[in-house]
Amino acid sequence: MSTYNGHCHCGQTEWTAKLESDQQGHILCHCDTCKYLSGSAYTLNQIIPKSALNITKGGDKLGKYTYYGDSGKGVHCYYCPNCTTHVYHHQEIMGDDKIVLRTGLLKEGIDGTLKPAAEIYGKVRLGWAPEVAQTFDTLPPS
Repeated sequence: MSTYNGHCHCGQTEWTAKLESDQQGHILCHCDTCKYLSGSAYTLNQIIPKSALNITKGGDKLGKYTYYGDSGKGVHCYYCPNCTTHVYHHQEIMGDDKIVLRTGLLKEGIDGTLKPAAEIYGKVRLGWAPEVAQTFDTLPPS
């Protein structure tokens, strides 16, 4: 297990995340919601236990936005209220203990140390975006 540091664009929110060796890579999500929320072709994420994330600065001020995913259940997005950087999401379908961490915001995500491990929602990948890891049309089989 290794500890990684992240922060939002303005620096008002900071956190650490403990990632097991099999979590030390990005899951690229090509879903349309991630495209809208990020303004990009995909997002860089990892599913981790909620207890592995420690908001060290600004945690009591995080904003929350909720939408409903493919399952019909809520997806709660937590973000810096100043610059709106999304720190993590909690998908109700995954239970109370799991969250989706934005690994692209970790120091090692920005500097390129973390590599792609898998891609989800490949069925809506933009045609010009190359496949860089094992890809699933929607989600991997459970």
